[in-house]
Amino acid sequence: MGRSRYQVINQHPHFITSTIVNWIPLFGDRAIAQIILNSLKFLQDKQRIQLYGYVIMENHLHLIASAEKLSREISCFKSFTARSIIDYLKAHQKTYLLAQLKAAKQIYKTDQQYQVWQEGFHPQFISSTEMLLQKLEYIHNNPVKRGYIDEPAHWRYSSYRNYYGGETLLNIEIIT
Repeated sequence: MGRSRYQVINQHPHFITSTIVNWIPLFGDRAIAQIILNSLKFLQDKQRIQLYGYVIMENHLHLIASAEKLSREISCFKSFTARSIIDYLKAHQKTYLLAQLKAAKQIYKTDQQYQVWQEGFHPQFISSTEMLLQKLEYIHNNPVKRGYIDEPAHWRYSSYRNYYGGETLLNIEIIT
């Protein structure tokens, strides 16, 4: 991953956005969305990341997370999920998507054939409880604002249900 102009304050929550190259809607495939969920759960289980909120949209994700070395953990997460997504696409002969990821690859990335994620992860330091709550509201309402659903509880790939009841896909650190 290239250099980032963003500064990360380790062990403090950050609002993070990571986007698929060219906004390709990879996460519309449930198996690919599951790769993201499994990878986040792995990082949580290994105590490498604390997750306070998330939403997975069709072509990007938002996290509120902290870690001892957040930049490194997000870099590893993106590297691992990219390899897993490409392996999945190859195994299921999704040649159209692979061609898009190949065309989107930055020319200077000579050590790889495809590029899944845009570079960087745009961390924003969460400086107060009020800001944290505002970011949680933003991510939970992202699918509503996009017109995909009418209520945040209807979006499967979100931490909304962790805060307001219902079946959840990932455990998170609840902010009260």
